[in-house]
Amino acid sequence: MVVHNSASRGFDIIGDIHGCANTLARLLDQMGYRKVNGIYQHAQRQAVFIGDIIDRGPRIREALHLVRDMVDHGFAQIVMGNHEYNALGYCTRARPGSGRKWLREHNTRHDRLIKETLDQFEHYPHEWNEFLEWFYTIPLFLEEQDFRAVHACWDRNLIEKFKQIQGGNCIDEDFLHASSAIESFAGQVMDNLLRGTDLRLPEGLSITGSDGYTREFFRTRFWANNPQTYADVVFQPDPLPAEIAQRPLSSEEKKQLLSYPESEPPVFVGHYWMEGEPAPLKSNVACIDFSAVKYGKLVAYRMDGEQVLSKDKFVSVDVERPEQAGTRQSEDSVAR
Repeated sequence: MVVHNSASRGFDIIGDIHGCANTLARLLDQMGYRKVNGIYQHAQRQAVFIGDIIDRGPRIREALHLVRDMVDHGFAQIVMGNHEYNALGYCTRARPGSGRKWLREHNTRHDRLIKETLDQFEHYPHEWNEFLEWFYTIPLFLEEQDFRAVHACWDRNLIEKFKQIQGGNCIDEDFLHASSAIESFAGQVMDNLLRGTDLRLPEGLSITGSDGYTREFFRTRFWANNPQTYADVVFQPDPLPAEIAQRPLSSEEKKQLLSYPESEPPVFVGHYWMEGEPAPLKSNVACIDFSAVKYGKLVAYRMDGEQVLSKDKFVSVDVERPEQAGTRQSEDSVAR
């Protein structure tokens, strides 16, 4: 393990990869990382991966090896994404008496989400088992001197309680099993930190997203300042219908919402399938997931200790469609 002095180096926080290993290599090259003995590294900087390395994309196995090699040798850090957590649940048998076979149900939707990962590891089962064990070593959140990182939501109260109970920032097998009960403390930690916060839609209403999944909840910002309507807090790829978006928040709904004051250190998240040109969501909040696996961008933020985030610090590479790339071999995404 290579030990670096974090106070003297910069950090490059990198968005959701989802198996786009070629695009990740291009982004690292663009930022000045070079392969030495087969491992990407930078003399003055360290990468921080925001999670969701697996699922959906064409080179999941390659992406996992690239990322784990960097992490294991001290050239990167990583936080867990909901897809790594989902994989642990999907591949872990439930304990006797639980009334279920697997921690994460093997249903049509869950099968589809992990299909590409399992297919690409079909001939490498021992490797996949090793990666599952490695997932337990991935922190749920990072707290550096000048910034924080979490996959979807910085929930201060849950994080502080988690640190007291777990003695750190990683889960173990007992916590994984406990989290299968969504109403439990463990379930709330994994849901909030890795999937984000939400509000229930008014009674009788639901929305069907672009993924075809019908929901009675919508995802919310954990940093909104003094929100008054649903439109002030909604944060998801699929917009709310106009008549719902303008609905005033009730006092009870406002109590459910989190806040992230401007006085807090910058925090970086992924998860949310952003589009357009990367820019901070707030002076101290940035999302760096720009839908790489959907032919968007793979994005990084080059963090150098600033406490007010700047649009100028984002860097990105576009993901080429097959017809642009010319050959299947140079493609690094899949239509979703």
